[in-house]
Amino acid sequence: MNAKTVLPAVAMTAVSMVLTLAVVMMWLGTAVPWPVALVVGLGIDGGWLATLAYERRLAAQGDHSNVVTAVGWSFGLLAAGVLVAHALTADHSAGAWLAVAWLPIAAKALWLVHGMWERTALTPSALGAIRGIQQEARDEAAVARARLRAEAATEETRLTAVTQAGSRVARVQARTADTLAGAWSTLERARAGEDTGRALTSVTARVTPGVTSRWDLPVWGPTEQVPALDAGPALTDADLDALVDTIRHSQTPALSYREMANRFRAAGHSAAEFRLRAAWKRVVA
Repeated sequence: MNAKTVLPAVAMTAVSMVLTLAVVMMWLGTAVPWPVALVVGLGIDGGWLATLAYERRLAAQGDHSNVVTAVGWSFGLLAAGVLVAHALTADHSAGAWLAVAWLPIAAKALWLVHGMWERTALTPSALGAIRGIQQEARDEAAVARARLRAEAATEETRLTAVTQAGSRVARVQARTADTLAGAWSTLERARAGEDTGRALTSVTARVTPGVTSRWDLPVWGPTEQVPALDAGPALTDADLDALVDTIRHSQTPALSYREMANRFRAAGHSAAEFRLRAAWKRVVA
């Protein structure tokens, strides 16, 4: 795995050293004897190689020296400066020489990248453990997403079913209310009619001379809960008449049948609706 970073760094270093030595030989060879120019070129490259080798030795030991690093970068900058100076003073192909003047700095940067690779490198077992952890996290996330999607779909289906059922119940209640309202309106018209009222009154109960009993509409609305059958003994007609009369006259003016029935059941008494209405009619007759 180290070859991915060390080979480019080695190749870039070799090219930079050869290029630096060639430039020094061509540039200084015209001013000084070529052996002197060769020594200068080899000195720059030798100093660079020496500091690089020492840096690699310290890195292998897990150590680091800022002084050595600074010296190595100084040789790299010196080599780059030589290439830049040669490019600026060259009579021809100045642009080409200037374009390769960055190679020494690039070589030092590649060695820096290689050092960082080595410091962060992990063993195959550690990499396998990391991949396993990542895969487990991805699996858990996928399962959680699938669970959330399934729960959302289930909740949507349930809400749709509840909404449809509620709509059906509302339609049935609306039709029932319309039917009851029509029946109530018919009864009210019959009750309010003069001839119909007299006919119904004559057959509902006995009539005391001079008093005409009023025909009441059937009860439509909430009804009181009927107590359990074993809540107490059934009231006789006489007891029921007495209770109805007492409750009716417990307030002035006398209570209506609806108010009397509410108070009768609120007091804990129990009687069928038809018996309670018959007792009311006997009391008011």
